Amino acid sequence: MTFLLKTSAINLKQVQTTSSKPFLKYGAYLACIIIVYLLYKSLLEHGSGEFLTSSKHVLDQDSEVARARDPTCSYWDCFNVYRCGQQRLLVYVYPNARDFVDENGNKADKFTKEFYVMLQTIINSRYYTSNPNEACIFVPSIDMLSQANINIDLVNKALAALPYWENGQNHLLFNFIAGASPDYSTVMDVNTDKALIAGAGFDTWTYRMGFDVSIPFYSPLLNEFRFTNQNYGQRRPHLLVSPQLNLFSKHFRVLQELAYDYPELLLLQKCPAPTTGQDSAGQKQPQMFHLDTRCNFPNGREFDYPQILEKATFCLIARGVRLSQPNFIEAMAAGCIPVVMADNYVMPFSEILDWNLASIQIREGDLHSVMSVLKAVSKQKIIELQKHVKFFYDRYFSSLEKITMTVLDELNDRVFPHLAKDYNYWNLPSNSVQNPLFLPIIAPQSQGFTAVILTYDRVESLFTLIQKLAVVPSLQKILVIWNNQKKAPPHINHFPKISKPLKVIQTKANKLSNRFYPYEDIETEAILTIDDDIVMLTADELDFGYEVWREHYDRIVGFPSRTHVWDNVTEKWRYESEWTNQISMVLTGAAFHHKYWSYMYTNAMPGDIKEWVDEHMNCEDIAMNFLVANITNKPPIKVTPRKKFKCPECTNTEMLSADLNHMMERSACINRFAKIYGTMPLKSVEFRADPVLFKDNFPEKLKRFNDIGNL
Repeated sequence: MTFLLKTSAINLKQVQTTSSKPFLKYGAYLACIIIVYLLYKSLLEHGSGEFLTSSKHVLDQDSEVARARDPTCSYWDCFNVYRCGQQRLLVYVYPNARDFVDENGNKADKFTKEFYVMLQTIINSRYYTSNPNEACIFVPSIDMLSQANINIDLVNKALAALPYWENGQNHLLFNFIAGASPDYSTVMDVNTDKALIAGAGFDTWTYRMGFDVSIPFYSPLLNEFRFTNQNYGQRRPHLLVSPQLNLFSKHFRVLQELAYDYPELLLLQKCPAPTTGQDSAGQKQPQMFHLDTRCNFPNGREFDYPQILEKATFCLIARGVRLSQPNFIEAMAAGCIPVVMADNYVMPFSEILDWNLASIQIREGDLHSVMSVLKAVSKQKIIELQKHVKFFYDRYFSSLEKITMTVLDELNDRVFPHLAKDYNYWNLPSNSVQNPLFLPIIAPQSQGFTAVILTYDRVESLFTLIQKLAVVPSLQKILVIWNNQKKAPPHINHFPKISKPLKVIQTKANKLSNRFYPYEDIETEAILTIDDDIVMLTADELDFGYEVWREHYDRIVGFPSRTHVWDNVTEKWRYESEWTNQISMVLTGAAFHHKYWSYMYTNAMPGDIKEWVDEHMNCEDIAMNFLVANITNKPPIKVTPRKKFKCPECTNTEMLSADLNHMMERSACINRFAKIYGTMPLKSVEFRADPVLFKDNFPEKLKRFNDIGNL
């Protein structure tokens, strides 16, 4: 095993160069040996001796080789979720970091201190299990952090030799530096088959969305230097610093031209000769700490790196021969806002972190305008960006331990989406408002819900629905929204006699948005919007739907579900009503939502969406799903196994869905709304809420919700 004892090596070198006396040299060697012994003893005492055993596994020429990486893998076909039966991720780390060697004794990998820290973090975490039979994720103790430190052929054989490999399914591999000259692939040139890769430097072509995990390129400077200047709002001497030594020549030429016009730009490169190091004021510094000295263009002024990053507001992170760069995390450590210029780069933990809060991203072709873009950023925006840079760095990037734990936390949310932490948890400090509704964790049970029925003139089915709703225990009131201005509603005496309050409201115009108006008569927090022909839902189903909403009061919770898919042929979104496990919308023809969303729909709908819906008499349910998903960044929740609603009293010619153009119109709505929002806010999920004991063979009297339909 190779440990990176950098500090000890530096001290030894200093002692040897300051004295030539033999006894001092001997003392230095002795001190180094003692340090190694104490480290070894400490690791053994803390239960990590299993990684220090020196058993060997010889891989001969005939050893089985792992299959090549499957670039098409997704969570749904390369990950066995059935291994994950607990309410949290369980991770097994292969014991005995034995040396995989060939017949000549050549090792497959070099075991580094960094990888040891990551494995120890997993073992000390709440996710670790020592029982491989209950594990969901397997982590091989083969160090693949840097492709340069491995023998690819031997690693291919070592992976296949793992006892639980099974084509790499549910195995997690860590990698910081992938690829080699001259191609510099953005993913390891290792046969990883179906294994998940937590890697730095993914691009959009090699990153398997929802399967791999993008992590930062960890910098060893973070182990040796601590930044101190992270004050917000105080002016820093340099607006933008470009500290990279491996800039492409075309980018360097553009920056050279900008450096002549903008003195706020600090373009640093390697100094032509060894220097003693100067601070940002040009004064020579004592050599207490000096890692690197770089000179700016064009006057050759010297600056110590990475200290200079503390003097800049923005730090340029550009594509080099490798897509990911270590100065990304170094800039964050210095409180410098990253300006990322690397097309197709998958940002670290991009599936959970909103990098618009902590970085500025520009296209490589727009580098010539970078200074004008940065000058246009307001002082208040800079302070907000700096605070989020610090928040992201301290919470997710400041150590190998935190990077490792973030990987496990992200995977845990992926495997158990119903327990997943929301957007606010990942992206906002703990003292920020966690929910736009300002409500307790679970809505009060005693309040119940108000049923809002939108109707036109289907009186018979309306009366049937009212009778069915009246027996639901959690119902508090029924509002009938009569949307027909040409015909008066039946007299209140003709309505069914029920024990719950009922009120009929006649609208002034036939608009679909009337179902979402925040009527003063709605006194409960929960609203059930339901069409007048949805008469097949049972009292148990409605009561159970309300109970689910109580635990997820900021979401749309309901019964009919739909999804949206991207059509590669038309390059547009398509509305999909096929029976699939994946959903992104719950139709408001039978769904619960908080009355806050009715207020937002009526008063704060972006663009002309509300007016367009009323004019075209379609897509009000899609608009509501867009609104809620955009604010909460959460998917809706489907309840009960009903997949399709049937209306025996209705004929197909009377139903809107009978129109052949219906699906095309719905698809057009999705594309129109996405254009107005400037993004696709809908979130897809494979999750459905069913009652406890629903399918279990238990006496009915032990089940709270017995009457749950299947169609």
